[in-house]
Amino acid sequence: MDIIISNASGEPIYTQIVSQIKTMIMDGTLREGDALPSMRNLAMQLRISVITTKRAYEELERDGFIESYTGKGSFVKAQNMELFREEQFKNIESLLSEAAGKARQCGIPLAEMQEILELVYGGDEL
Repeated sequence: MDIIISNASGEPIYTQIVSQIKTMIMDGTLREGDALPSMRNLAMQLRISVITTKRAYEELERDGFIESYTGKGSFVKAQNMELFREEQFKNIESLLSEAAGKARQCGIPLAEMQEILELVYGGDEL
């Protein structure tokens, strides 16, 4: 499992791990029932604290992406597509909120922002 940690990023390491594992689950790289590396092995691979990997796995479990069993390890859980959609919607909303704030600072009106979004989106509806 390829997880890339950036120390230059302002994002905490455990959050980087969570984000990358969620992406691997959602894009099918990791499938239902696949075993994740043990917390110790992942910590050794990434050269980070076991406490950090534990925190990442706990968050993934809390968010419904993995299941952990004492003595057996952690495994990818069957995904609820509605949960995935909500997670993605939340991320998109955050990014759009940031873009809207910057547009307001620059004095770009809403109509122009809508045009920009249509161009970036590709102009085609799903």
